[in-house]
Amino acid sequence: MQKVLNRVPEVTVAFWIIKILATTVGETAADYLNMEMKLGLVNTSYIMSGILLMLLLNQFRLKRYIPVSYWIVVVFMSVTGTLITDSLIDIFSISLVTTTIAFSVVLSVIFGFWYLTEKTLAMHSINTVKRELFYWAAILFTFALGTATGDLLAETLKLGYTQAALIFGTAIAIITISYQYFRMNGILAFWLAYILTRPLGASIGDLLSQPLANGGFGLGTTMTSILFLVVIVTFVTLLTLNQKRQRNGKATTNS
Repeated sequence: MQKVLNRVPEVTVAFWIIKILATTVGETAADYLNMEMKLGLVNTSYIMSGILLMLLLNQFRLKRYIPVSYWIVVVFMSVTGTLITDSLIDIFSISLVTTTIAFSVVLSVIFGFWYLTEKTLAMHSINTVKRELFYWAAILFTFALGTATGDLLAETLKLGYTQAALIFGTAIAIITISYQYFRMNGILAFWLAYILTRPLGASIGDLLSQPLANGGFGLGTTMTSILFLVVIVTFVTLLTLNQKRQRNGKATTNS
């Protein structure tokens, strides 16, 4: 009987580090393409959505977890999720409160249909096309929701980027402690943390890239994006090499 391969990575410390880095890049890269490159919000959205679609088609074709393919999709999904929120706010003048509520409802509906049809939302069960479709739909709207929530706290409520990052970081820490020591459901803990890492990463990205006058560190979107992309590439390269070593070890053992 052929073993069914999982299409997404195991949830490890490296997973969360790359996830937060990818969310930060999503925030800064979207701003860079829109403003620094002067592509405009509409053109940037079309370009990033088109690239994301091609990357997703390749991801579905692979039928198993490949670090490079998976994390490239996450990065572009982070950028696209940011652009969805920015478009609703800047082009259609929908408030951050409304977008936060709307994305929360959409995400709840996705999880609801996913659970009704598959009876699980577990990461280790993403081994069919249908489940992976639900998975990526949920991921996209966690990024959109996270962007709206992060901007809501930092800008609309005027808490600032540092305060927002501390709030989301504290919330993630509470979830982690609840899971580790108080038997919080693992699937619930994962998805709550996954949603909250988006506004955490976005707040960190804004904190680093925004000018000093706006409460940031003044690194700019270009430098921040490059810095975090280099770290992501380093981590993904290490994961790819480790995956190859594990396969070679299994092949040697089986022979």
